[in-house]
Amino acid sequence: MNGHGDGNGNGNGNGGFSGVEWDYIRRHHRHEPADNQCSSALVKHIKAPVHLVWSLVRRFDQPQKYKPFVSRCVAQGNLEIGSLREVDVKSGLPATTSTERLELLDDEEHILSIRIVGGDHRLRNYSSIISLHPEIIDGRPGTLVIESFVVDVPEGNTKDETCYFVEALIKCNLKSLADVSERLAVQDRTEPIDRR
Repeated sequence: MNGHGDGNGNGNGNGGFSGVEWDYIRRHHRHEPADNQCSSALVKHIKAPVHLVWSLVRRFDQPQKYKPFVSRCVAQGNLEIGSLREVDVKSGLPATTSTERLELLDDEEHILSIRIVGGDHRLRNYSSIISLHPEIIDGRPGTLVIESFVVDVPEGNTKDETCYFVEALIKCNLKSLADVSERLAVQDRTEPIDRR
């Protein structure tokens, strides 16, 4: 796995991840990329509690709740392993549709894994894992989100180019997930009346 950092300036020997982040990556984000594949993980810290962030992430049937590039989604089955979704992608990206299969939905550990099985794009053998972990941010319940992927490197592209492209998409998704979650968290939050 390419150790790519989280954009929060966490630099150390683990490719830019903190010890805690690296632990979760080792535990939940095991990809074994072949020679013609690239793999990476990204991290986002969100100022909203896990249950709230998970309520958005777990909706395999409604990725447009936070993914800015999804215009519509039609899911088959009722969110069990093997369910498929047809995703329409907004114009501007080098794709219009993607067919994706639910590989894992773990409500206890807060892990969602999907695999792309079709569509008119260049992401062949793409699979991703997203995991959520509780943390405290500025004294309030927050969420550490880790998203990792593995994908074939298309003919004529380098591993770096491929990783950079996919990471850019994931960064947009995670930023949007943070924005939506943090907005909901502010609406949810009630200050204690009796402050001493």
